[in-house]
Amino acid sequence: LGTEIVDCAFQGYNACVFAYGQTGSGKTFTMMGTAEAQGLIPRICRSLFGRMKLGQEEGVGYKTQCSYLEIYNERVKDLLGPSSAGHGLRVREHRTLGPYVENLSQHPVSDYGEIQNCMVQGNNQRTTASTNMNDTSSRSHAIFTITFVQARYLDDMPSETVSKIHLVDLAGSERANATGATGQRLKEGAHINKSLVTLGSVISALAEQTNPTHNKRILYIPYRDSILTWLLKDSLGGNSKTIMIAAISPADVNYSETLSTLRYANRAKNIINKPTINEDPNVKLIRELREEIFKLKGML
Repeated sequence: LGTEIVDCAFQGYNACVFAYGQTGSGKTFTMMGTAEAQGLIPRICRSLFGRMKLGQEEGVGYKTQCSYLEIYNERVKDLLGPSSAGHGLRVREHRTLGPYVENLSQHPVSDYGEIQNCMVQGNNQRTTASTNMNDTSSRSHAIFTITFVQARYLDDMPSETVSKIHLVDLAGSERANATGATGQRLKEGAHINKSLVTLGSVISALAEQTNPTHNKRILYIPYRDSILTWLLKDSLGGNSKTIMIAAISPADVNYSETLSTLRYANRAKNIINKPTINEDPNVKLIRELREEIFKLKGML
């Protein structure tokens, strides 16, 4: 999976990976892993910089930066920003670039060591707590984003692409009686479940649109019903190549949650995204004009 995501980035596409499932099913382990057994996010980052090193030897220019945010109780926190900033960054929507977080810090990184430091710093800031189902349950959704720019010459013509890789660690869906949640944990669980229900509604609506028996009526997609789905708007039915990982538990006591997760995954596989290569419009215009001049000269 990680190799496929890196390939997409080098081709100029946006990409997204998110792990979905109940609390304690291994989503954070799958995405982040441990020092001894790395997960998808560090593996993707290591592979990305390994490929960049080979490209630089061939004269390709690269620029990479990252950001890391968490969505806790439907509020956005910058995990790489100053601790005094707290929660509450605002989500906006650009007319052409789509949803973004206002004043979210972007950190230039030039090698794997630097991006690993950003991951460690962000993970240390994440909100976790103990429940009956998980000693270190993630109480927030986290989105680690890599913005990847590559500039090269193709047939003596300039080319520049900008790719965004969203690597998402979702908090787990949970039932209050199973987690033993009360007070603040119960409130957190309610917000987690709200955003995951909205995610399920978005997946269902997008899957319904691709159903051949659908009456072609344009369905309302409730992206803005939660911060999570609003920020992942492009990744769900938009300009991105997206992978969903369904994390499930082998325990029979979790049968209903496992079945629910598999149903989500079954619907999600029917979603049709519309990924396009994100080429810098100015560089694209220069290349097209040069190609036209070359053709006109050939006609003289």
